[in-house]
Amino acid sequence: MFKEFKTFLSQGNILDLALAVVMGGAFGPVIASMVNDILMPPIGFVLGRVNFSELAIVLFDDTSAANSDVVIGYGKLIQAIINFLIIASIVFLLMKASAATKKQAAEAPAAPPAPSNEENLLAEIRDLLKNRG
Repeated sequence: MFKEFKTFLSQGNILDLALAVVMGGAFGPVIASMVNDILMPPIGFVLGRVNFSELAIVLFDDTSAANSDVVIGYGKLIQAIINFLIIASIVFLLMKASAATKKQAAEAPAAPPAPSNEENLLAEIRDLLKNRG
């Protein structure tokens, strides 16, 4: 059973998946920073100096107690949607580039197969018959 498990782990697909999970985990904060620190400030400025992370609907405002406001923070949802769209578009572009590379490799003409032993033997017989007659 251990040998089967070792074979399963050493297959290329599981290693590719593990690498993709690690890279995806590292890629998320980069995209979040790009959206929050680079894209959203100019968009907020153009829309009238709006900070999307602070957009919220206050359902209950209790001024007598600290941190007891009840709010719906829809601005954070907007930022999360923008993060998703950016990540999805980058993954789409990477997949498209990968498919184009695979297509070029598939379209490359393959070398003709080497003649089999039977073909070589038939060619020798043909040449012998040619030389004889």
